[in-house]
Amino acid sequence: MSFFLLFVCLAMSAVALWRLPAIRYGDPLRRALWGCAAGFSVALWSRFPPVEHGIDSLGVTDLSGLTKDFAAMAASLALLSYAVTSYGVSQDAPPRHIEICRRVARVSRRATLAVIPLMLFLFFVAVDRSVPSRDLTASHAGEWGACLFATCFYLYLGSAGATCGYQWGHVSRRADSAVLRISLALGAAACWLFAAYSVIRVSFMWGAMIFPPSPGSTHFVVSLSNLLNSLGALLFMCGASLPTTGVALERWKTRRMLWNLHPLSQDLAHQFPGLSFQPPASRLREAVRHVPALDIRLDRTIQAIGDAAEQLRHHVVPELWPVIEQVTVEHPDQEAAAEAYWIAAALHSAREGRRSERPAPALPPKPYSDSIGEGRWLVRVQDVYARITPAAVDALLDGAGQPPAVVHAQSVPA
Repeated sequence: MSFFLLFVCLAMSAVALWRLPAIRYGDPLRRALWGCAAGFSVALWSRFPPVEHGIDSLGVTDLSGLTKDFAAMAASLALLSYAVTSYGVSQDAPPRHIEICRRVARVSRRATLAVIPLMLFLFFVAVDRSVPSRDLTASHAGEWGACLFATCFYLYLGSAGATCGYQWGHVSRRADSAVLRISLALGAAACWLFAAYSVIRVSFMWGAMIFPPSPGSTHFVVSLSNLLNSLGALLFMCGASLPTTGVALERWKTRRMLWNLHPLSQDLAHQFPGLSFQPPASRLREAVRHVPALDIRLDRTIQAIGDAAEQLRHHVVPELWPVIEQVTVEHPDQEAAAEAYWIAAALHSAREGRRSERPAPALPPKPYSDSIGEGRWLVRVQDVYARITPAAVDALLDGAGQPPAVVHAQSVPA
């Protein structure tokens, strides 16, 4: 169990660190989600034995339990704030389920001003802490002071879990995308596990006042509730990370696409520097650049390559394309290979100062749906372009009857 708890602690901490930049953004939705991850992370670490012993060694008996409960309460409030904020602000009468969520969040925030002082009073005055306890539920079940203290905490966690579990389960069925449906379903399952954890714990503690539990039943309830809590944290982490993971994967694909397109775009940018929005840099420098955004850089790169291909039409004869089609007829990727050979031949011709009286026709159009699709096509072109030899380019130009290169006269010193 300790290894599983350590895994969940590390995973939740990673999510909290991943979302740490949300603190400096003005988006309350991001801040609320970071608050959930950070609060649950602190609560989980407070249960991990080495950290628990370290907190308790500060001189306050069972301080780790108080830290865990307050951190989980903060996470519960952030969870409710996230659920409320995600619906936005509407002037019309909201549906019943949204109004319930807002009301629970409003009451919870206002009640915190009274609940936290009450919990502190009960913890230091009413809870018997003469002997350090490993678990509040196991050690103080049936004691009225501990039962009241636990009820204050579990009322927050249980109400937040049940409210958000109902809301997200209701919304997940109507989500637009599969990723969002899965994310909301995982979040709803996690919240219901938190609610079940709260109900089991508080019911056991109050029930022990009438029916004293045996050591075996106590161990079972504590183990079961801890498992539900850890599973809930794990599902919440997965649900909260799934949409962001998809965005991160898309960014990685875009960055990789820019990396693959760099040789082709750099060759064209050197030949036509006026078409680039910024001077061509090295491949490594382009890889670590953060400004402008990746999607903007991809759009600019694709536009620059297209504009350069348009300029290259004036440096080759129209007969070049039929020759290239014959050469690439047996290539596995014939269309991309033909375009790559045409760009390589036209670029070589432009570098040598050749210019055709009749511009070549434009490259065959492709049915691009977005920049990503066009980028994938150009990556295929780049793969062939990188393997074209100068001898093959000269053979193509000679076969198409390309005019000779322009020879610039040089003055000879007397």
